[in-house]
Amino acid sequence: MNFEFSEDQLEFKKSAIRFAKEALSDELIERDRNSTFSRELWKKCADFGIQGSAFPERYGGLNTDIFSTMLLMEGLGYGCKDSGLIFAINGQMWTVQMPILRFGTDAQKEKYLPRFCSGELIGANGVTEPNAGSDAFSMTTTARRDGDVYVLNGTKTMCTSAPVADVFMVFATVDKRKGFMGVTTFLIEKDFPGFRVGREIEKMGLRTAPMAELIMEDCKVPVENRLGNEGNGAAIFEDTVEWERACILASILGGMERQLEQCIKYSKERKQFGKAIGKYQSIANMIVDMKVRMETARLLLYKVAWSKQAHGKAAMDAAMAKLYLSESWIKSCLDAVQIHGGYGYATEYEVERDLRDSIGSTLYSGTSEIQRNIIARYLGL
Repeated sequence: MNFEFSEDQLEFKKSAIRFAKEALSDELIERDRNSTFSRELWKKCADFGIQGSAFPERYGGLNTDIFSTMLLMEGLGYGCKDSGLIFAINGQMWTVQMPILRFGTDAQKEKYLPRFCSGELIGANGVTEPNAGSDAFSMTTTARRDGDVYVLNGTKTMCTSAPVADVFMVFATVDKRKGFMGVTTFLIEKDFPGFRVGREIEKMGLRTAPMAELIMEDCKVPVENRLGNEGNGAAIFEDTVEWERACILASILGGMERQLEQCIKYSKERKQFGKAIGKYQSIANMIVDMKVRMETARLLLYKVAWSKQAHGKAAMDAAMAKLYLSESWIKSCLDAVQIHGGYGYATEYEVERDLRDSIGSTLYSGTSEIQRNIIARYLGL
């Protein structure tokens, strides 16, 4: 494994940092307080090339390799403090765009991918149900073919970007008797008959990424909007979550680096009992732990990128990276709050928001417990 990047790749990351600092710095505290999604910032990211970074040029993408995409998202996480916006972009890229690229027909790719890459469309993924979270394949949403359409009935929940999305990738079963072999994937446009977005869900963190329920009541979906074959939904889902787990936390690595630098700066400037607080061993040890977590997280993340590029599959590596980065992010956010003391608890210092946003990382894309189950399975346990 060689993690020595070219000058072009490193400049790509630097350009993402510059862009994020210049274009994505707005009234984030207010938007977070009001749970406000910014379509303007979404479009700025698309114009820069974020949403199209890993996608072919023929669809308006940048056709970057996975390492360059990781560096791009890392730079975005360093320069932009809006974790909700970045989370929503990642959600679209890995759980909507990538499945269409890998499993869609030529017509589906031509219809949707250019408009996703340009920021014209926003995509959302609907798999979680009120009684089917980690056990995704116990879903009760059904699909019945009726001539040239499928008729879907069911409810999805915890659907990121649902209130603002234009296209939804939804999983439903065509035959409950077949279990996961009956699960099928559909692309639903927001104006399809029988489809509507339900109540919005208020969250602890990632508040600038809106979330809501999806409701399908005799929703009619054209056959040409089925993604892949009938019963291929499980394979699409497994491929999707591997990409998601591999890539969605790259921005967190950038956030960890930004946070570390902020804590070092603060610990040098803040004085108590006649000296900088960084001179106290308890504070210094917290910062050292943050540094070690960040660097080990970096190695795990880059190993996933190497495995995906070299072998195409990296299920266990992706699970390990997802587990370690998410739990390390929470620990470092707790340390950052403690280092800042009372100021870390105050909204204006923007430290407490990182902590609130970090909690979700151990839940989305599979909980930490699920990641441990996956790793255990690959170890033969």
